[in-house]
Amino acid sequence: TGVAPIPASSGQTRRMRLHRGGDRQANKTIHMIAVGRLKNHQPAIDYLERRLSEGLSKKDAIRAMKRLIARELHGALKADLKALDAL
Repeated sequence: TGVAPIPASSGQTRRMRLHRGGDRQANKTIHMIAVGRLKNHQPAIDYLERRLSEGLSKKDAIRAMKRLIARELHGALKADLKALDAL
């Protein structure tokens, strides 16, 4: 969906960066969910604070949260598809 990291290493620096490709509409939706959760969803705020305390930058912490949201959405979509197949 565009939130999975891709390698961007150079020399001794090992780094990952955001993949700019993929489904832009899905990426925008995941971003909007992340921003909305950070405003008033305490578990998301706690997750961000925990990732920041682990030494991640704010951008990296939000990116990690977007990957978490993508995994949640994927699970929900798979469950819905399985329920539809059972009909």
